[in-house]
Amino acid sequence: MIKHIGKHNDRKVAVVFKQIPDEEHMALVVYPGLLPAEWETAIMRVIESPEGQEANELGDVLHRNLLPNGNPILESLHKEGMIKKVQASQVIMTPAASSTIRLDELNKILTEMEQGENAVRKLAEMDQNSGMVDPRATDVQDIAKDAVTSLDDSAIAHDLEAQAARMKADANGLIAESERLLKEAAELRGKPAPKKRGRKPKTESQSTKTTVS
Repeated sequence: MIKHIGKHNDRKVAVVFKQIPDEEHMALVVYPGLLPAEWETAIMRVIESPEGQEANELGDVLHRNLLPNGNPILESLHKEGMIKKVQASQVIMTPAASSTIRLDELNKILTEMEQGENAVRKLAEMDQNSGMVDPRATDVQDIAKDAVTSLDDSAIAHDLEAQAARMKADANGLIAESERLLKEAAELRGKPAPKKRGRKPKTESQSTKTTVS
């Protein structure tokens, strides 16, 4: 799997920017097959490089690399009108060799992951700064002892309950999201949606038995 490569209307695209500011449902892409051969070679070389694969946004790397004529790639693509704005929901990415996902869904997952990382970091900072601990203290064991003795059993129990509630909510959210992604994957592969269960029609004998009484 090569990062930043997807399909739009069954045509290969390189996703320059996954989202547009104030238009998160839109993305900026280029069609490598429509570019001059030397441009396509230069862009694919950048995409496949370690720098390109580690980059969050391809556009940032293209801005720092040059075409064979010495001009910046991103600036040249913009001047020649090669960068197109498309709906992220219409771009299909391949995060793994055997799976696909819409770009808008990928953006949502990446945003949630980033928010989760920020939340974990903030909670760690809050935990580190909680309690009346002397900032001049340097002994880790003494700090830990002060923090533990400042809490009674009730406070500890309340904290454990709060943690359990957060973990349960996160688990339910992940389960729901996984079920939805599996359903979309099945639809993309052309599998029919499960049939809704309805009432069985009455047989002729049942209908007669009902009327004659």
